[in-house]
Amino acid sequence: MKAQYIFFSGKGGVGKTTMACATAVHYAESGKKTLIITTDPASNLADVFESRIGHKITPLGIENLWGMEIDPDKATEEYRERILAPMRAVMPVSVMKVMEEQFNSPCTTEIASFDRFVDFMVMEQSENEIPYDVIIFDTAPTGHTIRLLELSVDWSKHIEESAKGGGNTCIGPVASIQENKKKYDEATRLLGDPSRTDFVFVLQPEGTSLYETKRSKAELEGIGVKSVRLIVNGILPQEVCTHPFFRSRYEMQQKYLSQIRQDFKESIT
Repeated sequence: MKAQYIFFSGKGGVGKTTMACATAVHYAESGKKTLIITTDPASNLADVFESRIGHKITPLGIENLWGMEIDPDKATEEYRERILAPMRAVMPVSVMKVMEEQFNSPCTTEIASFDRFVDFMVMEQSENEIPYDVIIFDTAPTGHTIRLLELSVDWSKHIEESAKGGGNTCIGPVASIQENKKKYDEATRLLGDPSRTDFVFVLQPEGTSLYETKRSKAELEGIGVKSVRLIVNGILPQEVCTHPFFRSRYEMQQKYLSQIRQDFKESIT
């Protein structure tokens, strides 16, 4: 059985981490080996599970459930070393200094975090690895997440174009990262496969959350993501809205809930 990938995203404060963690626990308790990964630098995944997680796969105290927090700095160091280590034995010291300096750029940090994220989508599950049934990505706020997913297309094209020119990129010589292009192409394919990948937006029934979700859904469709679902969170029950303040918020939410139902008929969970 091939792993199922589920992404959770939304604007800050809508409850996406809570929803992602609850979904992870659900799958783990149903007997599926589940891994939850956060790509949010300000993640509170460890707080939710009351566990020290960090930049490694860690059991979360629930049978069938593991977690990991991708650390951008550690991911950058791992990526840099993976590319440069084979070259140190054959390249002059002067050349290596230039290459190491080349890796001290913002784009290296961006691609390194992305590269670590993609590893979990395309990793080969050997006999020594846990055969995960479900991999859940608790992502950073929406804009960061869209950028992360766009990178699978952008960097694949960048590597291809660089190979026609001088053969160098800000993430290393093209000759040393050709395997990365294959990996990014496969990630793009998986993101567009509705039988393998679901993208879940968590939103609250209010104007800014709805606007951001509509815009982001269109951007995801632009990069080939086909399966998009919604979880509407933070809905006030009518019976507790007797106070004028809560009553006005209840009425506001009902207006946006109606709009959400109209705009996202096929996506609401």
